[in-house]
Amino acid sequence: MTDAEDVSHKPKRRGSALAVDLRRARAAQRRAERAAGAAAALPSRAEPSPTIVCDDRDPIDCVREWFASEGWEPFEFQEEVWRAYLAGESGLIHAATGTGKTYAAWIGPVLEWMQDYPAAQRSSRAARSLGHAPPLRVLWVTPLRALAADTEAALRAPIQDLGLPWTVESRTGDTAPRVRARQSRRLPTALITTPESLSLLLTWADTPSLFENLDLVVVDEWHELMSSKRGVQTELALARLRRWRPNLRTWGLSATLGNLETARDTLLGMTAQGFERAGRIIRGLVPKALTVDSLIPETMERFPWSGQIGLRLLPEVIAAIEEGRTSLVFTNTRATAELWFQALLSARPDWAGVIALHHGSLDRDTREWVEDGIRDGRLRCVVCTSTLDLGVDFTPVDRVLQVGSPKAVGRLIQRAGRSGHQPGAVSRLTCVPTNALELVDVAAARDALGRSAIESRPPVERPLDLLAQHAVTVAVGGGFRPAELRDEVRTTRAYRDLSDGEWNWVMDFITRGGSALGAYPEYNKVVERDGLYVARDRMVAMRHRMSIGTIVSEAAMKVRFVRGRTIGTVEENFIARLRSGDVFTFAGRTLKFVRVRDMTAWVRSSNETTSVVPHWTGARLALSPELAAAVRGKLDQARQGVFEGPEMEAVRPILELQARWSTVPAADELLIERVQTREGHHLFFYPIEGRLVHEGLAALFAYRLAQLGPITFTLAANDYGFELLSPEGVRLEEALEDGLVSPDHLLHDIPASLNAAELARRQFREIARVAGLIFQGYPGNNKSVKQVQASSGLLYDVFARYDPENLLLFQAHREVLEKQLERSRLGRTLERLAAGRITIKAVERPTPLAFALLVDRAREQVSSERFLDRVRRLVAPLERAAGNGNARIARGGGRGFR
Repeated sequence: MTDAEDVSHKPKRRGSALAVDLRRARAAQRRAERAAGAAAALPSRAEPSPTIVCDDRDPIDCVREWFASEGWEPFEFQEEVWRAYLAGESGLIHAATGTGKTYAAWIGPVLEWMQDYPAAQRSSRAARSLGHAPPLRVLWVTPLRALAADTEAALRAPIQDLGLPWTVESRTGDTAPRVRARQSRRLPTALITTPESLSLLLTWADTPSLFENLDLVVVDEWHELMSSKRGVQTELALARLRRWRPNLRTWGLSATLGNLETARDTLLGMTAQGFERAGRIIRGLVPKALTVDSLIPETMERFPWSGQIGLRLLPEVIAAIEEGRTSLVFTNTRATAELWFQALLSARPDWAGVIALHHGSLDRDTREWVEDGIRDGRLRCVVCTSTLDLGVDFTPVDRVLQVGSPKAVGRLIQRAGRSGHQPGAVSRLTCVPTNALELVDVAAARDALGRSAIESRPPVERPLDLLAQHAVTVAVGGGFRPAELRDEVRTTRAYRDLSDGEWNWVMDFITRGGSALGAYPEYNKVVERDGLYVARDRMVAMRHRMSIGTIVSEAAMKVRFVRGRTIGTVEENFIARLRSGDVFTFAGRTLKFVRVRDMTAWVRSSNETTSVVPHWTGARLALSPELAAAVRGKLDQARQGVFEGPEMEAVRPILELQARWSTVPAADELLIERVQTREGHHLFFYPIEGRLVHEGLAALFAYRLAQLGPITFTLAANDYGFELLSPEGVRLEEALEDGLVSPDHLLHDIPASLNAAELARRQFREIARVAGLIFQGYPGNNKSVKQVQASSGLLYDVFARYDPENLLLFQAHREVLEKQLERSRLGRTLERLAAGRITIKAVERPTPLAFALLVDRAREQVSSERFLDRVRRLVAPLERAAGNGNARIARGGGRGFR
């Protein structure tokens, strides 16, 4: 294996300093793992000498001394959490990133144990072997495996310095098999794990005895988990633990969340009597200073479009990186991260070895090396995606840049919090627009931030596929009695309204596959034995353990060097389009595709130049409701001639041209522009509610307009509006009178306006996998995406024909409406539009707001013409009409765009 085939950010030569650092880091990691394994096998081992000697002092004084030894002083909210915990309370801790949430939750159980065991007993226990440390007392659930190592180090520090005999370990998919084997016999005093690994623990037959001393469950980054099926998976696991430990205390850690009461109630669940469990919400008392600014181009094109600016702000980004010690450059997609990493490295080849790439498709060893490099201050810059959004503590980071619109206020706060990740430090985020209108997003986000208009995250309601999975999990883990498990499940907020009919359907589904699959033994997973429902056999248990989880993505294929290591994964549908010899960029390298074998894409390094990068599905982000409302507010101000802030001043000429040719929509106004071109008759609608809502509205309006007479539409949508293009004119006024924007009849009109059956068929693949209908294969021999699609499609057709009342079919349709079309938000949008005013403008030519939609539609068309040439051809007549014949608006006479 050559050095060039080692990690994505390594210079392509032998003997580089980076290669030496990497080998040393990996050698040190292997030594640490061997040492940990050896220590675990030893009959006894003395704990490190404590740096804080407590003697018979009050434990709280010892803890405060430890804080002082670190140069800290406990915040009042931290001590408030400690007092609440010691009083037996549960709740939610809401504080900004880097202000001490971890120790707010962690010190409480430490103090409790120190109070329960006087100093003399603590010192005698401290000399005991690792195998006789206190049993499991604290379970720490984290959403990402990458957070486990940082959390483990943070929790262990005060334990070692106080001389306590506790053990702290992680158990995730990355945990070494020998460590998992040891943990199956005895869990550590504190265990950091993920929702999936926690569910796996519940499949152990002796799990109740392992948790018999559990006092506390901490759920980290609860705002990330709550609105997903992984959050429901956590709710179900907590309900199971509370069955064994009725007085179990639960604390959630959260930042950037708008609906705190709902988050707390979802975490704590219901009592057996159906009442919400009492809990506290404790807010951090130290506000985090946050600065948001932008890199504003020196010249601005009057007709913005997505990707318009592209990499043209690269010199300014480099200058911003040079201002700090360590910078994170966030992008909204993995493909964008790949492009920006290559661009930065090409512009600054001297940064080879101190610039890195980090996203979820890279090899785990590479990601961990990058994370260690940030912590150690060895890396100057990391281009990353949401994989570094959450609470990994990177103290050296002092600059954060966001490429493209943040799309949500909470995401802006979360990413900004990666810098100044320590109490009292200022977090700064610099936005790098990819088109002019994203400057409006930035200005709006800053306004929303000032009003604390942070997004709410709605919990998931009654996913029956996950309930079926959980029921099999409990069956594998010793079995259950149906009535008892039903009542236990109803103590979660997700299933508080679970009906007897739904529960009986789930029981029928896991015991015989439902009415359609009863003839197939493989779907008979659970059987009754003496009133106890258990897994049918060991094969069912083994396959179920390998399938636990709720995250379903496109089939990934490993990318591996012909003579070297695996460097990451790429979706199978991208690899399927490559031919031998094709060149693409991945993991920060230029690669030449060789062949596919054993579900692996084999590649070689290449020196050729290419702009081809993999594109991953599910990557589109849309404006959040809070940010969309703030954008409407900024445009309303612009309509009145108010342009506050540098971003709005930069886009002022664009919006003034929009006002001359049409109008800038008010906050309570739906602007509809009507124009005829050689392509046909265009209708441009500007609800300004985000791409997903606009896609649903476009299909809905097209359907309702077609009810007045046969007509064909071509659709396009972005975050600001959508376009309906037809070959003949539209009876728009008549449609408005007939309720075009009415929120009535949505349950009928939305499915009718789309190919709802096909969308549901696609969504059913995820549901079928979670429910256990599809086994995706054994490790190293996974089914291909075509095999999974064929299996799920066949099952969908079987249910639709022979079991049309199957509740998983209803769930598929419901999830399509909510996840892909945001039906609830779409309904609220229609209510807002119906209550406001509608303005129809007949314009002579497409306006600046319309131009972005024209370009988005042009992207989807097949043409031999270069895309940029097509954009220039579209913009030329508009610029002539706008006057001056100049496609750019100069700002200060600076550098123009290439």
